[in-house]
Amino acid sequence: MEETQRTPSLSVPSWSSASTQDQSSSAGQASSTGPQPSKSSVIPPPVKSKGPSSGAGGRRMRRIIAEDAEWSVATVPLLTELCIQHIVKNFQNNPILKQLLPEHQKKVLNQLSPDLPLAVTANLIEDENYWRRCCTQRWPVCHVDEHGGSWKRMFFELHLENLLKHFIPSTTDPEVILSLLPLCRNYVHTIRVDQFLPPVQLPPPLQGEDQSDSSSEGEMEEPATGHYQLGDLVAGLSHLEELDLVYGVRDCGMNFEWNLFLFTYRDCHSLAATVKACHTLKIFRLTRSKVDDDKTRILAFSLLDHAALEELDLSHNLIGDRGARAAAKLLGHSRLRVLNLANNQVRAPGAQSLAHALAHNSNLVSLNLRLNCVEDEGGQALAHALQTNKCLTTLHLGGNELSEPTATLLSQVLSINTTLTSINLSCNHIGLDGGKQLLEGMSDNKTLLEFDLRLSGIAQESEYLIGQALCANREAARQRALSPSHFMSPATAKGPENLAG
Repeated sequence: MEETQRTPSLSVPSWSSASTQDQSSSAGQASSTGPQPSKSSVIPPPVKSKGPSSGAGGRRMRRIIAEDAEWSVATVPLLTELCIQHIVKNFQNNPILKQLLPEHQKKVLNQLSPDLPLAVTANLIEDENYWRRCCTQRWPVCHVDEHGGSWKRMFFELHLENLLKHFIPSTTDPEVILSLLPLCRNYVHTIRVDQFLPPVQLPPPLQGEDQSDSSSEGEMEEPATGHYQLGDLVAGLSHLEELDLVYGVRDCGMNFEWNLFLFTYRDCHSLAATVKACHTLKIFRLTRSKVDDDKTRILAFSLLDHAALEELDLSHNLIGDRGARAAAKLLGHSRLRVLNLANNQVRAPGAQSLAHALAHNSNLVSLNLRLNCVEDEGGQALAHALQTNKCLTTLHLGGNELSEPTATLLSQVLSINTTLTSINLSCNHIGLDGGKQLLEGMSDNKTLLEFDLRLSGIAQESEYLIGQALCANREAARQRALSPSHFMSPATAKGPENLAG
């Protein structure tokens, strides 16, 4: 009997703390109630120790979940999230976007890589945030305002310009550029290219005498192959409005050669045909490209009767009087509003041709002839034209060797002209008397807002008084802009009593 009673109280190893407590409590009950029948099957067999790790295993089994640093509430993701991750991962091979709900589309677009092929994303993704990420990844400085405020338009315009700037004739495959047309035709409105690479030429054979690097430009022979021809590209861009080109090479350094800056006749004829065929073009700039009189005439002839062209910029070239006459003829057969011939070689005969066209023109609002040499003969002709012209608002004649005779006629223009708002006569030889004449003309003028007379030799007092007159004109213009009648229709401006009648 003693043996039977002591048996249940033996300590038995357990698998967990819970089982140990249960068994100890049951053992206590057995000892307190008295002798129990001896049944070896009732007592669980002892667990043999497998080594020193058995104690650690017991401690791990007794741990509380809150103490587990690796435990997390994040279990299996939602099925929606798994599907979105799968769509993003396989978007290049299976682009699924428009079939999704708007909130799911946003999640997919936020996770897409900016490095996806344009063939996949160009005509499918319109989200501006995605194209913003594409732009900021490629270009550290992004001026989206210069591209209509659209990130997608900015991306395709800059991408196309980059391809054009690095195109090498007879080396680069033209299909590299033309293959982009189906993707960017609806987004490119402006092309600005500040360099056109010439074809690669082998070095000439060595001769007995060294050739001078400062040989005349007229002796240069045109290469057999010209620069990249824009005809096929521009024809495929249905919304192109601005073309800004420079035929030269940037950062050539020690590899400088004159033929790197050669706008050939082949380039000129091709570009003239391209611009003529682009009926949506509004702004055409061809600067720093050594455009001479003959090439100007070719370009001007192609632009005659162009219905959409509003601005022509041929500044910083080699245009003389014959080129100016071609531009003057263009004024009579187009709707040009801005003409820029700054920093060329226009003299008095060319300025007289422009003045004759300006006297009969009703569209041009800005004429820039700075850094030419029209002198007083050309300046006086322009002043006579401004006595009858009723549309020009901005005239730039800085650095043209003008003097007192031109200032005398311009003073008469200021007293009767009511459309000019800005005149620049800086860096001329107006002189003290010329300044007094201009001051007298400003006393009767109420519309001119800007008058640049720096470095023109006029007296400081005259310059100050002219500045005071300009301030009065600007304040009057501001008051007119703030008046209620400025924002009313003509019928409303007559007064409520007329409306009631």
